[in-house]
Amino acid sequence: MTERSISQRTRQLLKQHGLTLKKSLGQHFLIDDHILDKIIGAAELDSNTGVLEIGPGIGALTERLAEEAGAVAAVELDNRLVPVLTQLFVAYPHVSIIHGDAMELDLREIIEQKLAGTTRRSVVANLPYYVTSPILMRLLEERLPLHNIVIMIQKEVAERLTAEPGSKAYGAITVTARYFAETEWIARVPSHVFVPRPQVDSAVIRLRIRKEPSVSVRDEGLFFRVVKAAFAQRRKTLSNTLSANLFPGIEKNELIGWLQEAGIDPKRRGETLSLEEFAELSNLLADKNP
Repeated sequence: MTERSISQRTRQLLKQHGLTLKKSLGQHFLIDDHILDKIIGAAELDSNTGVLEIGPGIGALTERLAEEAGAVAAVELDNRLVPVLTQLFVAYPHVSIIHGDAMELDLREIIEQKLAGTTRRSVVANLPYYVTSPILMRLLEERLPLHNIVIMIQKEVAERLTAEPGSKAYGAITVTARYFAETEWIARVPSHVFVPRPQVDSAVIRLRIRKEPSVSVRDEGLFFRVVKAAFAQRRKTLSNTLSANLFPGIEKNELIGWLQEAGIDPKRRGETLSLEEFAELSNLLADKNP
């Protein structure tokens, strides 16, 4: 399938069914076969792999997933597209089209029921920009039985997910994602390979889900609160932002002492701390029970 044929396929289906794209749903359909190849390659699919796709749109990626994976469950929010997708994949008994909101559906149940019989499960999707972070955090925090997450998302978010400590892109979402998974940049995706063309570029990233979190923490809730507070006011020192956003009732000098005890300079900013340093700090605070 060439880039032109994918473009023709998409435009033909939209015209055939009288469909116009909804900006409110962030609908931008990929029409470049080379990018599809990169997504499929990164997903490492075989007949034993079950795939959860979120936002299949007009089904270009779904078609490739159906060819490579043992089972596909595609969740589509737009009720206009569900009958189109159902018709397109009627000859694929291993493909399930599900109407609903991925933020509200029971994804674990969908994986267990629709991907039954497969031994390895992955999420492969072109996520709408406006729900990228909430969906990704849900996939990670609910600890769904996943091997890989391969997603095409806004380039700025992809940069944040794969950033290193000390960079402007490094933030709470970076630390959270790295706690649950190994993040990897796959490809940059220019805006001109979508219909309609978005205003920003996209990127494909892969998250390999860890069997166990990358660091050991005594209180996971506290760990994430520390991370969130550390980035709440990026320009402030760690002692100031933790004092203001996490421990307003604790004497600042005492908090400074705790940071020093954890081997962290209180004058550092949260964006300079590694995942391991956040774990060390949260574990010490868990012992202090502030």
